Amino acid sequence: MSKPRDTPDGEGDRANRLDALRNPVGPKDRKVYIRRRIAVLAVLLAVVAVVVLVFVKPGSSGGARDSAQVEVPNDLPRDAEPAEGDAPAACSAEQITVTPITDKTAYAEGELPLLSLSVENTGADACTADLGTAGMTFTITSGEDQVWRSVDCQKDPTNQAVILDPGKPLTTDTVQWDRTRSTPDTCEVPREPVAAGGASYHLAVAAGGATSTDTVQFILN
Repeated sequence: MSKPRDTPDGEGDRANRLDALRNPVGPKDRKVYIRRRIAVLAVLLAVVAVVVLVFVKPGSSGGARDSAQVEVPNDLPRDAEPAEGDAPAACSAEQITVTPITDKTAYAEGELPLLSLSVENTGADACTADLGTAGMTFTITSGEDQVWRSVDCQKDPTNQAVILDPGKPLTTDTVQWDRTRSTPDTCEVPREPVAAGGASYHLAVAAGGATSTDTVQFILN
């Protein structure tokens, strides 16, 4: 019995099988899939970038960061800090009146006088005066004799700027006088007591660049 001859259809099937062996259609290599995914992702990113450029223009509110996200640099110059309100101008010597004050007009034997002063702005506008001890002086005289000065043995003088409103005098704290003479050379040694028994003394003061025009008299018994 003779072999059947291959039909044309059989030859086509065999050709297809040979082609499949030469060029298999199985799963692709993993690197191929990764490269394809990267390419797709790059395309998507490019599309997003185009959309952002079209709909979020530079300078628009959509592109601004929230204030809570904005960081303030730590090296801003001092001039960039918010400026406080300007203080009143310095008082001129003609603008303020300084007045000496004693707690009594006469003192019993051994009683120590308490001295103070008041400062009043006699101008129309508020002004600033230095009422620290560095610029404040109490001076006691008897006739032409300068007996005592608060600055002769002063320790740790201070400066203190004070705003003076017009027509509102300020009174300082009291300074106690020990009824002795003073000079800058007698600060570390016992000082000479002043005369008493009805002796008259006068107090003059200075503060804020102004000096009292009048003195106040008191008696030491």
